[in-house]
Amino acid sequence: MAKTDLILIQNIVGLGGESDHVKVAAGYARNYLIPQGLAVPLTGANKKRIESLKKRRGEREAHEFSSMTELAKSISNLIAVIAVKTGEDGKMFGSVTSGMIADQLKTQFDIALEKRKIHLEHPLKTVGEHVVELRLHADVAATLKVRIESTTPIAAPAAVPAPAEGREDRPRTESRGHRRAEPAHAEEPAPVEVAETGGKKPRPSKGEKPEKPEKSERHEKGEGRGKRE
Repeated sequence: MAKTDLILIQNIVGLGGESDHVKVAAGYARNYLIPQGLAVPLTGANKKRIESLKKRRGEREAHEFSSMTELAKSISNLIAVIAVKTGEDGKMFGSVTSGMIADQLKTQFDIALEKRKIHLEHPLKTVGEHVVELRLHADVAATLKVRIESTTPIAAPAAVPAPAEGREDRPRTESRGHRRAEPAHAEEPAPVEVAETGGKKPRPSKGEKPEKPEKSERHEKGEGRGKRE
C-alpha cells in the first residue's frame, strides 16, 4: 500500500499533533486528512509553516494542561449517579461502561469528557459506590466517584396478622393438668350440739368410738357402787 508524507496542521488523536511529520496511506490522506484541512503534503513550501505550527501547538497544550488541572480539582468532589435495573437478588442486568459514565457527566454536570479518558480495568457490575480513574491529560490524572443505584423496587415485608377480637395472648404459666395447688385453709370444727336427754349422753353414731369417761367420772361411779353395797 502506497504511503504519503504529511505535516499535521491540527491535533489528531492516535496520530499526532500540530507540526508532526507523519506517514499515512495515500487514500486516507487524499480522501480525508487533506480535504478536511487536518494535514498538508510535505513540500519545501509547507516546511516553512512548521515553526508557526509548533508555536500554536505549545499554546494549545498549555491551555489544555491548565483547563484539565482545574477540571481534576472540581471533578474529584462530584458523584455521578447511574440508575440500573437489578434482579430480586440485587444483581445488575448488564454492566456500566466508560461511555455510560461520560454520558452521565454530560447530563448531570454538563462536562464533556471523551470516554477514552475514563479508565476502567473492567466494566462495573455491582451496585454501590466505585472510584474511577480519569486520565485527563498526559500529566493530569483525577478520580471520579460513581454511584450505581438500583431502580428495582424493594418488595415490602409481609404484614403480621392482627390477633382475633376477644382473644388475648396471655402467658401460660400452668401446664395442662398441673394446676397450682391452693393452700388449704384450716376449718374450725363445727360445734356439736348436745341434746337434752336427762343427763344421759347420746349414743355415738355408728362408726364412732365412745369417748372414755374422765377419771373424775369413773371415781364417782366407783364411790356410788360402794355405797350401794
